[in-house]
Amino acid sequence: MLTLRLSFPIPLTNNNNTRISLHKSKPISSISQTKLHFTTISTKPSKSRQFVSAVITSGIEQLVEETSVSNGNDLMGVEELLPLGIKREFMPNHVAVIMDGNVRWARKRGWPSSLGHEAGVSALRKLIELCCKWGIRVLTVFAFSFDNWNRPKMEVDFLMSLFERGIEAEVDNFIREDIRVSIIGDSSKLPDSLQKMIANTEEVTNNNLGLQLIVAVSYTGKYDIVQACQNIAYKVKDGLVQPEEINEHLIEQELQTNCTEFPYPDLLIRTSGELRVSNFLLWQLAYTELCFVESLWPDFGEADFIEALHSFQHRQRRYGRRDL
Repeated sequence: MLTLRLSFPIPLTNNNNTRISLHKSKPISSISQTKLHFTTISTKPSKSRQFVSAVITSGIEQLVEETSVSNGNDLMGVEELLPLGIKREFMPNHVAVIMDGNVRWARKRGWPSSLGHEAGVSALRKLIELCCKWGIRVLTVFAFSFDNWNRPKMEVDFLMSLFERGIEAEVDNFIREDIRVSIIGDSSKLPDSLQKMIANTEEVTNNNLGLQLIVAVSYTGKYDIVQACQNIAYKVKDGLVQPEEINEHLIEQELQTNCTEFPYPDLLIRTSGELRVSNFLLWQLAYTELCFVESLWPDFGEADFIEALHSFQHRQRRYGRRDL
């Protein structure tokens, strides 16, 4: 049986002053072809090499990307698994998702809408895990539109309770997995207890360096632009900004996505087959690649995400330019 992921260096060196490391990993059953692969790691502090190897298991290929960094006498290896056909260099930094279809998913099964929302939380957990595993830098999800306050009070109250319970259940995991959490939207209408929990979660995860999870709650794209303009107007009133100084860059600094290094989504995914952006990140989506999938949000899984990433990686992003 081949073992794949228990990475350990065998102390061998070659004539080029490099160390040869044999890498294995966790046992995989029913392997039709076994393969050991070697990674060459430079022992010089200034050198860092990256390799991609293929592991074939029962006719299914998975790409294994290995990054090894040498710093003095310390040797550190980081191994990321990517699906077949997905290339590390073309991965989006920022993925945004409109999580649509929870209620329809429940109604198709004759269940109350609350079970659809609960299933939607499970789908989000899976997506967060995949983003962490595949190196996505920012994930922004549209959890609750400001317009959703017009829904039945019972459903709104349940969603507020679900948000609070979900954050409370996941905060330790966010810390453990090095996930930074940011909440955008008009929080003034949220329950006081939820506002306190949001503030605490943002504080305790603020220095995390892994995936940044941005949750849009009581948010719309129009609201974001309006609040940015209001902030600039106050600065003009106070003499901090002259009207002729107002430009795109200044507006972008005031948008709520200024909480991240990558404020503009590279890829937007909307589930449930609807073909609209529903007042989400209207300014930020100017050059975003859009992907609409038929799956209802609770059914959205790894295969759907891979398909969206594959589509993204085969598009040409010109930003108004023309290929010569």
